[in-house]
Amino acid sequence: MIETGFLVTAFVTLFVVIDPPGLVPMFIALTQGMTPDHRRAVARRACVIAAILLTLFGLFGEAVLGFIGISMPAFRIAGGILLFLTALEMLFERRTQRREGQKGDPQHDPSVFPLATPLIAGPGAIATMILLVGQSGPGWLGTVAVMGLMLAMVGVTFLFLLAAPTLERLLGRTGTVVITRLLGMLLAALSVQFVIDGVIGTGLLD
Repeated sequence: MIETGFLVTAFVTLFVVIDPPGLVPMFIALTQGMTPDHRRAVARRACVIAAILLTLFGLFGEAVLGFIGISMPAFRIAGGILLFLTALEMLFERRTQRREGQKGDPQHDPSVFPLATPLIAGPGAIATMILLVGQSGPGWLGTVAVMGLMLAMVGVTFLFLLAAPTLERLLGRTGTVVITRLLGMLLAALSVQFVIDGVIGTGLLD
């Protein structure tokens, strides 16, 4: 039986790391001049590709780590540090600046790069999937639950991308910054918890 607390934490972590509201300004910038149908197709492709990438890393990431001799506690600590750095970027707007620096030719198809990766399925999201699957417990039930939550979050991201023009008008620049800062604070706390869990897993505190 999977604990409800774990499912809530997993969903919140994925939401904060993927940051659908933060993707809205970038999606609008990357799809300027496109028709609504074209923009919808780009969003759909980006979300499908991101879901495939996150599924592969969630299913086989821990096996790859084991093959190269990296334990899950060590990866939890490293992943927590990575997520904490992501939180700092969100708090100080460096993440937005980096994303803006990835704008390319508005005429090319941005669905694979930079939308699918690294904006949706970025290093933080990939590390989070491996961590959550590792924490989901033995058996396939926990893994399936994490995969379901990830697919639900990709679906939420798709809805945010479809509603991007409306959300941009409602939130404005200030609203987007406020939401990003709040999510950054939450992610910082979650990343510290990952590090604590990793240290406990090493047995150093026994």
